[in-house]
Amino acid sequence: MKYPLMLAAVLAGMATSAVAAPTGQQVFEQRCTVCHSLRPAPGKMGPPLAGVAGRKAGTAPGFAYSAAMKASGITWTPAELDAFIKAPGKKVPGTKMLLGAPDDAQRAAVIEYLTSVKK
Repeated sequence: MKYPLMLAAVLAGMATSAVAAPTGQQVFEQRCTVCHSLRPAPGKMGPPLAGVAGRKAGTAPGFAYSAAMKASGITWTPAELDAFIKAPGKKVPGTKMLLGAPDDAQRAAVIEYLTSVKK
């Protein structure tokens, strides 16, 4: 009787951990920090993303944006971030950002995380 209960407990723990989705911070750290930072100062291949929510695209100080990004007229709302992160070159042809994130859940988690990070 002892072994079936132990097996059930182990399997239940495995099922719970397998279902747990990564947090936005985890996805950001795994996928985005190669190019982006949350520090206000530039210093990576991509612009700093601290305070990106509500900011006009192409305006973070000290980053050399593409002409396309500067001219895009985008203000970074969650919907705009979602469309851009999903397919950067489709949303802003001529952008310097090459890689998108096709996974809806990961994008949503990252966007929620980015909107919580202030300058």
